[in-house]
Amino acid sequence: MALSRRRLLVASAVGGAAAVVGAPVAGAAELRVVGVGDPEYLPLVLRGYNRRFLARPEQIYVPTSVEQVRVAVGRAVAAGSRLAVRSGGHCFEDFVDSAQTRSIIDLSRMNEVRWDETHRAFSVDAGAELGAVYEALHRRWGVTIPAGICLGVGMGGHVSGGGYGPLSRRLGLVADYLYGVEVVTVGADGEARVVLATEDGADSDLWWAHTGGGGGNFGVVTRYLLRAPLSDGADPATALPKPPGAMLNSRVVLPLMSETAFVRLLGNYLAFFERNNAPGNRFAGLYAPLSFRTVGTGFAQMLVLLDADSSDARAQFDEFLGAVLDGVDAVPVVQPVAQLSYSDTVRQVYYPKGSLTPRVKVKAAYLRRAYSEDQLRVFYRYLTDLAVLGETEVEFLPFGGAVNAVASDATAIPARNAFAQMLIHTAWRLPDADEQHLRWARELFRAVYASTGGVPVPNADNGGSYINYPDPDLADPRWNTSGVPWHRFYYGDNYPKLLRIKESWDPRGVFQHALSIGRPDW
Repeated sequence: MALSRRRLLVASAVGGAAAVVGAPVAGAAELRVVGVGDPEYLPLVLRGYNRRFLARPEQIYVPTSVEQVRVAVGRAVAAGSRLAVRSGGHCFEDFVDSAQTRSIIDLSRMNEVRWDETHRAFSVDAGAELGAVYEALHRRWGVTIPAGICLGVGMGGHVSGGGYGPLSRRLGLVADYLYGVEVVTVGADGEARVVLATEDGADSDLWWAHTGGGGGNFGVVTRYLLRAPLSDGADPATALPKPPGAMLNSRVVLPLMSETAFVRLLGNYLAFFERNNAPGNRFAGLYAPLSFRTVGTGFAQMLVLLDADSSDARAQFDEFLGAVLDGVDAVPVVQPVAQLSYSDTVRQVYYPKGSLTPRVKVKAAYLRRAYSEDQLRVFYRYLTDLAVLGETEVEFLPFGGAVNAVASDATAIPARNAFAQMLIHTAWRLPDADEQHLRWARELFRAVYASTGGVPVPNADNGGSYINYPDPDLADPRWNTSGVPWHRFYYGDNYPKLLRIKESWDPRGVFQHALSIGRPDW
């Protein structure tokens, strides 16, 4: 049962009085509690990616061990203090930075990557950032995971939402390599406990829930155990996949173009990945996100990353680029193709951690079939609307391949038959522009999906959406007029099982946010 508003208000006052600036918690081996007057308070509060949201918690717990997390959770629950957890800070919505959040557990100091001999799997703390994880896994053991391209993203929410990136078309989702998860949960008695749930253990339902069920739903994840599905963990060097020895990379930039050229370019791109979508296809080593900015000379930009270990890698690159640009009446600028080692590609080509984060609204959808010409024209109309400037873009991201080799109910994430994702990333700097940009994103999305109630209702064409690109508008009947509840877009037929797991492992409703499992359909 969720905490009542009255209990939250009373408990918040108690929690605020109890928080001593910079004070360790008794019995918690120097668990640091940062209060409003502490010099660390503002930097920790500002770690969130989206400047539209800013929490003002009464205390921020900064643990360095799972026991300290357990104590922090227990303390917040005892005080009735609304709790949220932050790992990398890249949530697009207010799941952490909410006005209701009274306590934050910040996992940034829990960032170890090691080999766990007991479980014969890699142990990766939830606070570790992807860049550090890539570097540690490859430098020490010569392996990797098919995680995201943004190096500053934390493992915590990324893995539990499914996790995908440049190597996913060849290797699958990060969740496909999740062997176990260590979670601090809260029972019906209000006690915080540490549970290590594994795929083949007694608590395998809790493990399954973290293979795409989304962050902040079932407890506080403190670490993940990662191992390839067919590995017995006897040798760390074979317990996860090896990355390509080298990768080709290039960038293609096109200026503002006519509607006809835009429809041709984007139509070619989507058709290519729809054709090359099966697991093990010839272009499984290709990842080429295509984005369109609302302003600037680089209207269309495409990063091309390609596994260079294949003997015909350069031929693949040329064939792909030729297919995308075929019949496009616009002059592209193509960066010379470079070949780098995998580690250098990650360091030099993957996206570095940003510093000045914007105000953001995202909306996303999986594609099972390419958009119609009418839908492509909708995108063009909105992208060339000069009323919306800033840093807004619409991005198309290759998906499928090995991702689609797994059954939709084998993991909590059901998206196993899509070939691409579409992401509207509306970004701006000033609060005065909030309404203008929010309206633009919402109306574009509604126009693209006008035939299905303004949202990507899962069907033969659409695959719903990705919980790591959360959009509470899907739970708002003003923007979702399809009659299909929000959870159908993210979890499909897996939702009833997730709901049962939520009720079992979080019976008091401690872990809540705008799209948490168990919230009302509308």
